[in-house]
Amino acid sequence: MARHLPFPLVRTVGFDGALVTFADTMSETANRAALAFRSEVDRLQWSEVTESSASLASAYVRFDTQRTTHQQMLHKLQDLVDQRDWYNTPLPTGRRLWRIPTVYGTDLAPQLDDAAAAAGLAPAEAIRRLGQSRVRVLTIGFAPGQPYLGPLPPEFNIPRLQNLTPMVPEGALVLAISQFVLFSGPTPTGWQHVGQTAFRCFRPETSEAFALNPGDELMFEPVSREDLDHIKANNEDGTGGATCEAIAP
Repeated sequence: MARHLPFPLVRTVGFDGALVTFADTMSETANRAALAFRSEVDRLQWSEVTESSASLASAYVRFDTQRTTHQQMLHKLQDLVDQRDWYNTPLPTGRRLWRIPTVYGTDLAPQLDDAAAAAGLAPAEAIRRLGQSRVRVLTIGFAPGQPYLGPLPPEFNIPRLQNLTPMVPEGALVLAISQFVLFSGPTPTGWQHVGQTAFRCFRPETSEAFALNPGDELMFEPVSREDLDHIKANNEDGTGGATCEAIAP
């Protein structure tokens, strides 16, 4: 018989970590809770906390075991959990909206037609819907600066590929399970390659190596291949022609 866990769930992870989990699957509200909770931990600046991060549905806290015990840390986190309804808490301030020029389909992103068919859409309609979708950086992971983005509309809850695509380039926009991933470097993938950008997520030569932060929002706006070629020829800053604006609190 399945065991139903109570959420939010506070527990230890490894030697010096604690995890606050808001759901066992990703959802908009669980991700909102994870981002808001992690932001509040950072704001409080607890002296025993050495690191924090947020994933799709959890917030991770690393702590100094010379300053506190596991039990004390768990109690402190549980007290914070109990202070509010994190699932309906506003997202952190300081977030940004990025609009990123994207070529959908063509030989640059050859799996667009297959992804559209899996979603029950004509390619042109899939491009229209994807281009109008405003998605959140749910978490950064797998590779430096690489965002998982979503949630996309339910028709894009399509499965991963059964076989890996041997390699997609940096700036590839891939799709599966109602999420995008924007690749920070060339890599194999089991997600559908539906779009191509010139946006560099990881810029180790700059003071802010990760271009995106959890909670930022992105729109991948359709452009022609000629437009993208022009952007690539003038892409010294790595933004790939993207614009960025602050999201009002």
